[in-house]
Amino acid sequence: MTHTELIDRFGRRHDYLRISLTERCNLRCVYCMPAEGIMLRPREQFMRTDEVLAIARIFTDMGVKKIRLTGGEPLVRKDAAHIIRELGRLSVEMAITTNGVLVDEYIDVFEEAGLRSVNVSLDSLRPERMRAISRRDPFARTMANIRLLQDRGFHVKVNMVVMRGVNDDEVTDLMAWSRNEPVHVRFIEFMPFDGNRWDWSKGVSGEEILARATERFGATGYERLTDRPNDTARNYRLVDGQGTFAVISSVTNPFCDTCNRIRLTADGKLKNCLFGRHETDLLSALRSGADIKELIIGSVLNKKAVRNGMDSFEQLADPAQHGANRSMVAIGG
Repeated sequence: MTHTELIDRFGRRHDYLRISLTERCNLRCVYCMPAEGIMLRPREQFMRTDEVLAIARIFTDMGVKKIRLTGGEPLVRKDAAHIIRELGRLSVEMAITTNGVLVDEYIDVFEEAGLRSVNVSLDSLRPERMRAISRRDPFARTMANIRLLQDRGFHVKVNMVVMRGVNDDEVTDLMAWSRNEPVHVRFIEFMPFDGNRWDWSKGVSGEEILARATERFGATGYERLTDRPNDTARNYRLVDGQGTFAVISSVTNPFCDTCNRIRLTADGKLKNCLFGRHETDLLSALRSGADIKELIIGSVLNKKAVRNGMDSFEQLADPAQHGANRSMVAIGG
């Protein structure tokens, strides 16, 4: 197979693939999964182990340099360990986004595969709030597994979806956490997806998050860091901080001009934008024996400049737009 770089009409090179291993999750977070859950579908509609690996190999042959495993919760998939080990054989940087509950059962697998970067979703430092947000009780185990990852030398990012009146009063507490420990906290604006009852009155902008940092730590109490190429986050560090904090402002200040990401859903659909309704069915094509490279190239070429063509806040906020997309749990974080 020849090497083909995935470059869209705007010159953006796509070398970062996020693979959702499952739509299932052991939590029910309010911003991710509808309260009633999502419809369970027959197993044959989802990628088998060999199909995940085959598609991943095709992407790496086409220039993908980084693969992040997502879900749902990727570690609830029974063959997750095998998939992680096999992907670790590819010449690609490996990462995973998880709610952290099962990390202790897989940490040795991470090390065997060379996976050293773990993003853990943690939306509160208060156990009772985590119960309310996740509709489960994950706090103690998630925190213990964050400590375990730190002790074993992993690069740990903690993702917090900031929601007004829910957990926004803890923003600076998580910043303070990054001062004392080598944890990298990322504050994510509340984004619209099917079933999460989104409206921006629940959102907290990146600008407001930084204003709160200034209020608590002073204008000179933190510093702006140099972001890496294609970084979705704007990164900062408290003075003398061991870790960092960052703001991901997908709603109020999107990072589309440097986007290098594409997403493969658990049922084998390629999404070239998190907010996009359009999907390219790679799995059916693969099963029919077709060469899926042209489908991949076509999907990337059709990527819009900004948020699937929603270049205004009004378009993004329109329920007719985001209601036609999947719920977050069915896309992959």
